[in-house]
Amino acid sequence: MPEPAELSSPEAAKTPGGSSAPVKEEPVANGHKESEPNPFAEYLWMENEEEYNRQVEEELLEQEFLERCFQEMLEEEDQDWFIPARDLPPGVGQLQQQLSGLSVSDSSAEDIARKSSLNPEAKEFVPGVKY
Repeated sequence: MPEPAELSSPEAAKTPGGSSAPVKEEPVANGHKESEPNPFAEYLWMENEEEYNRQVEEELLEQEFLERCFQEMLEEEDQDWFIPARDLPPGVGQLQQQLSGLSVSDSSAEDIARKSSLNPEAKEFVPGVKY
């Protein structure tokens, strides 16, 4: 068994079991020490560039699809809605103008009720109810 004095000798430091050798950091595969920050950290996103491009393309296609569906829905609503200026024949517009020009006489509602021949004691009309 070696003496303690022999373990501190320079030859003992060179041996694999020698503990007095200064520890030297081994370079990593990229040529930098592990304690240093990765110089390529800002480019790591490029590692999955194809996946990123595919996701962005899917999002753009989905957005385009939604816009097309929304536009089709608006067009269907326009077709379903009744717009007199578009949907009525041209002569009907003149009739509408004439009808809008008509008005009830200027007499008050009380005068109309006094001259009316309706029965004020009659039951109120309710559709679907037989009397």
